[in-house]
Amino acid sequence: MNRASLLITLLMGILTVVLWGIVNRPDIEPPWPAKVEGFSFSPMRGEQSPIRREYPDIASIDEDLALLAGDAHAVRTYTVESTMAEVPRLAGVHGLNVALGAWISNNEKRNEEEIKQLIKVFRENHKQVVRVFVGNEVVFRTEQTVDEMIQHIRRIKKSVWAPVSTAEPPHIWQQNPELAQEVDFIAVHLLPYWEKDIPIEGAVDYVLENYHKLQEQFPDKEIVISEVGWPSNGRTLGVAVPSHANQAKFLRRFLAEAERENITYYIMEAFDQPWKREIEGEAGSHWGIYNVDREPKFAFTAPVVPVPNWTNLAAISIGLSILVLALLFRDSGGLSPGGRGFLALIVYAITTFVVWLLYDFTQQYLTPLMLGVGIMLFVAVIGVIVVLLAEAHEWAEALWLKRWRRSPEPLVVSDAELPKVSVHVPAYNEPPDMLIETLDALAALNYPDYEVLVIDNNTKDPAVWEPVKAHCEKLGERFRFFHVAPLAGFKAGALNFAMRETAPDAEVIAVIDSDYLVEENWLRELVPMFSDPKMAIVQAPQDYRDGHENAFKAMCQAEYQGFFHIGMVTRNERNAIIQHGTMTMVRRKVLEEVDGWAEWCITEDAELGLRIFERGYAATYIPHSYGKGLMPDTFLDFKKQRFRWAYGAVLIMRDHLSSLLGLSKTKLTAGQRYHFIAGWLPWLADGFNLAFNLAAIGWTVGMIVAPEHFAPPHVIFAVMPLALFLFKVSKMFFLYRHRVQAGFRQSIAAGLAGLALSHTIARAMLTGFITRKIGFFRTPKNADAHSLLRALLDAREELMFLTALWLGAYAALQRPDGDMLDVRIWALMMVVQSIPYAAAALMSLISAAPKLPGWLVGRMRALSHQSSAQ
Repeated sequence: MNRASLLITLLMGILTVVLWGIVNRPDIEPPWPAKVEGFSFSPMRGEQSPIRREYPDIASIDEDLALLAGDAHAVRTYTVESTMAEVPRLAGVHGLNVALGAWISNNEKRNEEEIKQLIKVFRENHKQVVRVFVGNEVVFRTEQTVDEMIQHIRRIKKSVWAPVSTAEPPHIWQQNPELAQEVDFIAVHLLPYWEKDIPIEGAVDYVLENYHKLQEQFPDKEIVISEVGWPSNGRTLGVAVPSHANQAKFLRRFLAEAERENITYYIMEAFDQPWKREIEGEAGSHWGIYNVDREPKFAFTAPVVPVPNWTNLAAISIGLSILVLALLFRDSGGLSPGGRGFLALIVYAITTFVVWLLYDFTQQYLTPLMLGVGIMLFVAVIGVIVVLLAEAHEWAEALWLKRWRRSPEPLVVSDAELPKVSVHVPAYNEPPDMLIETLDALAALNYPDYEVLVIDNNTKDPAVWEPVKAHCEKLGERFRFFHVAPLAGFKAGALNFAMRETAPDAEVIAVIDSDYLVEENWLRELVPMFSDPKMAIVQAPQDYRDGHENAFKAMCQAEYQGFFHIGMVTRNERNAIIQHGTMTMVRRKVLEEVDGWAEWCITEDAELGLRIFERGYAATYIPHSYGKGLMPDTFLDFKKQRFRWAYGAVLIMRDHLSSLLGLSKTKLTAGQRYHFIAGWLPWLADGFNLAFNLAAIGWTVGMIVAPEHFAPPHVIFAVMPLALFLFKVSKMFFLYRHRVQAGFRQSIAAGLAGLALSHTIARAMLTGFITRKIGFFRTPKNADAHSLLRALLDAREELMFLTALWLGAYAALQRPDGDMLDVRIWALMMVVQSIPYAAAALMSLISAAPKLPGWLVGRMRALSHQSSAQ
């Protein structure tokens, strides 16, 4: 790092510490009392569960009671099954009283067993039992009626001599005064978290308000708050946010009020119970004052801090940021302080988020399934981060690079010094009039020594290729025509054939597509670049001349130009351009050295460029339009073209993976490896995004069909794709406005066209990992527009995903908890994820309306040297 980079890194580090400190400002709360009235006591450990009748051994229960003995007067139990029947005896040893409970449900046989056992345990340990609970929220769960509970209570009261009641939420007591008349005290659960609309600031007021209402309604009954608490983790319910800090705030405030009003209560609960997630979700696992390891979860007397160890987390995030920035700033000598500051801001934001995410995830109790999901989530987060960093790096270099280090300067060379050029024009079943126009433009080249080879491969109809052959004869001896059938290898096969037929004295081979009209100074201005003996490739951009014809083509042209205005220019800085198979020139000697074009690859141009880089040669990109071709006429052809590019990219990655990763010995530089991998990352992200969408739709179906088993996913699953989508859209729009100098309509058009290809790219990437046999697809020229119905069929897959995501979002919001924040964010994510599919349907419809004028989008600015300079 240079001095400016170090200063920026240091300032961002200081800002990070300040922000961590602001978020974790300590709150002064009332201190914890010397002893609390009582704890709800469920001593299950790990994944033990009373639902499965799995209980801790007596020694473990004794340890837990010993831990609580110094902090509480009493414990409350919920069942006398198994070893839980030993709690009163063990509690007596430690000086603890017991509120003894029997579990009542809709299982009458088990109810009978519980009641008999409760009576037995009470009589054997009555000195320790201060009150008895017959059931817990049984009426609320509708597993027993009020009349049935009254019968149970009456039966117990005849057999024990301690006060008897049942525990219910406040509304059950308020609506059933006859039940209240049967009990010796009102046992009420006051858990404001479950009310959804009560923030932590109003939680204690909620408890006291309901407590006082019950006092007023039942003045002759003692009111015991049999459960009171706040979870330290779980779903955010409305404005009720579970956290360690909120749990500490609520309990310390409540305990102060309870002591002042002399309220009898049992804190919900002593120890976290992971098994409760089965019935209450993640929050059910986190009501304990102590975690499963029997460690206190917050400070009892010190100020409350949201993340007590935040200084360690801040240090980790700063350390990670420094490591990442050291890599990003390795080759940033030309980057302005604004660009470095932008990168530093992005990096610090990302690392801080990741550190917080990992911290938050570790606060949960992980089942094997959750651990597996967590690992997948972590991998996904890393993938998103890598894509974001690559996008941010390109953004910074495209906008804040002070000068282009490899900006080519025009060279003036005499005719005698100019080498002979062989121009190759591969063609297959091309409209003869179009190809004749291309040849006429080549005939007008202002260059002293060149030849043109037209290779028509495998065209069956003589009426298509014979007029071209005749025109070549008319243009003279420097134009040679070859009709070859059969010829294997697609376009690469045709180019290899042309290479074998090239004049022996030609030193440079140039390639254009059959629809390109080149400018007369194309060769004269670019061939001199080969005066550098290490120069192997000289590349000019693809450009198009039919963008004015209709709105669809204008949108396509806007989308194409982003790569040539931005991506190719930044890649050229590290000698890492993507060679594309038109408007390209290759030194013949180098082409022969690397054994020509790869006939196994449908993107033979990009593959050839990478092989040449692996030999240590140089390439240059001239950001000036020297020729213009024709764009696809339909959305289906637009998709097929992009599918070929993306599918070919995967094959190249697979074939050159070891060299790209530096595992095999080549002359690729670190910058070249970076740009090839980073350049394909957004396409890889589209592939993973398709898999994510399939999983999201499947999970949403589960949320609707089996809501008891499929809770809304962790918010991070929705936030990640939202963040990536917003960042990429913002980058595209910003750079189009400032680097491409596109207007607002053109930027929107380019964005829609790019998004419309997302599904196609995703399919290509996933297909490319499992197949290698998809053949070359030629992009038709002068094709007829499709009908409206055909246009919809061309986007049928995208329409299916669009419909599924919209229906999923709507159905999720119809759940009983559809007003919850996590459900709403999940629904929002699905709507946002549907945007690329909607864009595809819209693009297909626009392509079916060729009379929509191109001026609706506007003409793109011409590619030129000046337009790409800073």
